[in-house]
Amino acid sequence: MAALRDDDGQLVIPPVLRRRSFLMLQALAAEAVRRGYEVRRCRSYYSRREGGVDVVVDGFACTITVRQEFPQSTNPERSARLVVELDHGRSGRPGRWRDRKARVLENALGVILGEVEARALEDAQRRESEERARVEREVRWRTAMEEAKKRAVRDQLAEVLREEAGRWQEAAVLGAYCDALERRLAEPGSAVDESALESARRWLEWAREFVCAIDPLNRLPQMPTPSEPTPDELKAHLGKEWSLSGPGRRGGR
Repeated sequence: MAALRDDDGQLVIPPVLRRRSFLMLQALAAEAVRRGYEVRRCRSYYSRREGGVDVVVDGFACTITVRQEFPQSTNPERSARLVVELDHGRSGRPGRWRDRKARVLENALGVILGEVEARALEDAQRRESEERARVEREVRWRTAMEEAKKRAVRDQLAEVLREEAGRWQEAAVLGAYCDALERRLAEPGSAVDESALESARRWLEWAREFVCAIDPLNRLPQMPTPSEPTPDELKAHLGKEWSLSGPGRRGGR
């Protein structure tokens, strides 16, 4: 308050109104301190014609400023009127009080400070609601990430399964061919010379060995070890609502 009083660059209004403004701010500051709140010097003003203080209630800072309502008026009654305002912030609550014939601002100081307290409560509730929403969204994001990881791993295992099934199917077809060739060679009365038969038998022997080598079921398959899903694999299952980088962003990486 002393800094505000001694700052000639603030509350540049007629001396009588300046003293009255200072006394109102001083009374508000004293009552705020009595209630356990912090009072700080306000350094942000729209013009040199106003001055004020910041009252901090439970971490919520609210600027209270006072100014002359009609500085250009030549009417003594109008030019003597003051206005006390609270910064707008996020609130749609009342934030301006004026001198009127039926009420001077000095009688509204308790209402003004009460409004600061109401805004602080509203802000605390808003922050609590935002924190709950943030936590809930993070839980949903982590659940979505886990589900995306499961699906990405499933895709990896399914790809291995398809590859093995493809090799098994190829081995089955080639094995059926070998069986058919073996039956052909066993047919009596084939008008084929011995050299051709011997060549076919060698071919059948090689084919049997090849089929045995590629058949994945010649030995028991082992459970594959999936790799850590890549960002692209996760993104394919994450959906547009979520980002790989965290719950605070939507879509993309």
